[in-house]
Amino acid sequence: MADGLKLALYGLHRGSSAEPETLARRARAAEEAGFEALWVGDHIAMPVGGDPPDQPRLEAVVAVAHLAALTTRIRLGFGVIVLPQRQPVLLAKQLSSIDFLSGGRLTVGVGVGWIEPELRAMGVSPAERAARTDEYLAAMRALWDEPVPSFDGTFVSFDGVLQRPRPVQRPHPPIIVGGHVPAAYRRAVRSGNGWYGWDLDVEAAAAAVAELRAAQQRYDRPAELGELEITITPPDLVDVATARRYAEAGVHRLVFQPHTMDGTAMDELIDTVAGTLIGRV
Repeated sequence: MADGLKLALYGLHRGSSAEPETLARRARAAEEAGFEALWVGDHIAMPVGGDPPDQPRLEAVVAVAHLAALTTRIRLGFGVIVLPQRQPVLLAKQLSSIDFLSGGRLTVGVGVGWIEPELRAMGVSPAERAARTDEYLAAMRALWDEPVPSFDGTFVSFDGVLQRPRPVQRPHPPIIVGGHVPAAYRRAVRSGNGWYGWDLDVEAAAAAVAELRAAQQRYDRPAELGELEITITPPDLVDVATARRYAEAGVHRLVFQPHTMDGTAMDELIDTVAGTLIGRV
């Protein structure tokens, strides 16, 4: 159904939006316009030749914490944290603190990463990234969920420690798994509240939904996780008819990004989505 399709905004951590006054103005404009959420991406050390060399990119956890302080109602999401290059005990504490301070507005998107120089700069072998991701997710859920958490893994172990406050959202903030490969589909079905696909048109989104439904037939999905929520960033801004086609294909949320992170493109995107899509899909 098209009714209730969520519309979110990606990219306030980058480019011209990283300027403090601009970031605050755009975050509040998106909230007032009726966007469901603000999402940011995560890269810590991009290789030379990747992003434009002078374009700023705020660190993701810091950016979301700041956005939480700037806003009051809009949800806040990571799209996605490169989980294997984060220390999971520290990250669990950071995320539960953001969820607590924001009044339960956080969505935690995670992925395995793909940029080898960045992973190696953070001390992670690319060959270990999937195993680390699965283990780190389990470790963070233990810290969030268990009354007296303990964990004994290959990469992280702990016992006799607590983290307080717990996240407002119980047992933890929604976990969204990113990635367009079978392992990501499996991870989303087994461990996630949702799945995130990047740069997918309607046909590609429908194909991904079919893959996820097939994965749910192959793997046991814990009943407490509920329906798998599908989030897509489309290649371009869409009209009402196309947004409804995404919804009919099984998509629950569209996360829009501007065609450039520089200049006034973000302002124009906020105004366009507010004027053409919000309240109409």
